Amino acid sequence: MSNSLRNRYARPVVTTSIPTRLAAGGRRRTEQRVLVAEALATAKRALSAQELYERIRVNHPTIGRATVYRALEQQVEDGMASRFERDGHVSAYIACDAEHHHHLVCTNCQRVDDVAEDVVAPMLTAVGRRLDFSVDHAALDFYGLRARCRRKRR
Repeated sequence: MSNSLRNRYARPVVTTSIPTRLAAGGRRRTEQRVLVAEALATAKRALSAQELYERIRVNHPTIGRATVYRALEQQVEDGMASRFERDGHVSAYIACDAEHHHHLVCTNCQRVDDVAEDVVAPMLTAVGRRLDFSVDHAALDFYGLRARCRRKRR
């Protein structure tokens, strides 16, 4: 993939602090919510709630599984995270920037890359014209294999 194409949908840097983003969602900032948000933000791939719970529990053995699940769902509601479906109907989560975007999800390694709105906009315009439909918003997730994972499978 060329650098110019990669830059069009590279994961943006989250510039606002996690406590600030939690507060902006109207939620009370608790140590557990910050802990879950930080653990998800540092993950390099989509994680299930169970995987995130196990990761956090190594250093914070008193955190409850239900706390992690609730914190993740609150992050999704507040736009801080996105939920994806894995095989077997298992939800996986990835931290997101507040700006709207779309995703490329590798079904092998669970890496998630953002796709900028300008990449998807021509398709949405075509849908609007062809079907005489006014699109208010769209959330698109593309599932497949990254080049690296395709090469590994050969």
